[in-house]
Amino acid sequence: MANGTVVGIDVSKNTLDVVIGRDGVAAAFSNDERGHQALVAALRRQPISLIVMEATGRYQFACACVLQAAGFRVAVVNPRQARDFAKAMGRLAKTDRVDALMLAELAEVIYKRPDRDRFTKPMADETQQCLHALVTRRRQLVRLQVSERQRKYASHADVQPGIIELMNILKRQVQDIDVRIAAHLSKHQASLTKLLQSVKGVGPATTAALISELPELGQLKAKQISSLVGVAPMNRDSGQSRGKRMICGDRATVRSALYMAAIVAMRHNPVIRTCYERLVAAGKPKKVAIVACMRKLLIILNAMVRTGRPWKEKAATAQNDAEADIVPPCGLLA
Repeated sequence: MANGTVVGIDVSKNTLDVVIGRDGVAAAFSNDERGHQALVAALRRQPISLIVMEATGRYQFACACVLQAAGFRVAVVNPRQARDFAKAMGRLAKTDRVDALMLAELAEVIYKRPDRDRFTKPMADETQQCLHALVTRRRQLVRLQVSERQRKYASHADVQPGIIELMNILKRQVQDIDVRIAAHLSKHQASLTKLLQSVKGVGPATTAALISELPELGQLKAKQISSLVGVAPMNRDSGQSRGKRMICGDRATVRSALYMAAIVAMRHNPVIRTCYERLVAAGKPKKVAIVACMRKLLIILNAMVRTGRPWKEKAATAQNDAEADIVPPCGLLA
């Protein structure tokens, strides 16, 4: 390429398989501090336009941070999308070197795109990592609570005391995590937390999920943020066939948080409640109406973060009524 060389890195727990350039000059480095520095030294020998690696749990994180700190442009992509790209290119075999080669080819495709900057977001700092770890752990504990609660009613009486004891332990751990999350937000994200929670329906759990899982909040347009989170209906049409509109996206954890927030907002937030009631009255299925409320809530929060203005119920209600006079209910799903 005229502007530099692309690099693909297949990451595993102990090894980095690296392909430099489309011609496939391959090398392997250890996935530790020494290997990261050796990789940086090897890449400095030529101009590098873009490095692409897959998100593999947390195995890629340290390497990506080192490469970004060294001044390289790094894109961390979804493994499913990378594999779909490989299949589209006719590469059905899967080895570490083949994966690295396909990531290098994907890097060339991404680099040619005018919107390539959206693939090269800076890695989260230590503060963001800490919050993300707390939110993730809370989600894991809540899932364990649900499992044990379901197991309790289907278990023999002799084992139920142990299940109840474990449920109490999990409850205390969730409470402890909630305290730590609140302290973290108060220390590092106090103004943003106050801004988000000014909206009725957005509580501590939703706030923590949005701040930790959606750093793009306030930086994208309404349609972009809706598509990113996966609350925008996608067309599935072909020829004369009109498929069913469905939502899809990579931020399932954010969607879960927005779902709970929308359910609460439908009861206590006049704007969201009016949106829901209008859609149901127009004949929309209730699940479709809830997703529309999730999308509306997300767009409101995105605009608030972008402008820095807190929620004002009277102004929002007046604007919502004005939009209702112009846009039909189904327009919210367009």
